[in-house]
Amino acid sequence: MRGRSELGVCVLLLAVGVLVLTDAMTMDTSFAQRGPVGPKTVPYVVGAGLLAVAVLLAVDVLRGGRGEAEGGEDVDLDEPGDWRTVALLAGIFLANAALIGPIGFPASGALLFWGSAYALGSRNPGRDPLIAAVLSVFTFVVFNNLLGVPLPGGPLMEVL
Repeated sequence: MRGRSELGVCVLLLAVGVLVLTDAMTMDTSFAQRGPVGPKTVPYVVGAGLLAVAVLLAVDVLRGGRGEAEGGEDVDLDEPGDWRTVALLAGIFLANAALIGPIGFPASGALLFWGSAYALGSRNPGRDPLIAAVLSVFTFVVFNNLLGVPLPGGPLMEVL
């Protein structure tokens, strides 16, 4: 089994596929069923796809297939990872998760979008917060009003 470490990925894909299918089978859909295609469709497709990829990858590995080493024209494998950016993004996501209830999606989403842009290198103090606010409000309106997916509005609920 030496050189077959990709089988670990197969096991992981298989486990996630089984988890997704099991969760889809136990999903309560009485509140969201609006037609022949319900909320269980996508989890079934994703779970079946995960199982199929796990089996196909296992067959390929057992037949001698191997993944190629990382390679790219702009990737320097000798440089360390950018942990500052990872930490900033993780902090922004955690802050969004903590703030979405108290201040609502439009405000926490704007902080999420602006913080992500900042962490990834954008430094335009006039444009970035404005784009983040517009994107957050647009996302809130689409999900809450058009798709019927209730998002917490927070203090801005009466305004939007």
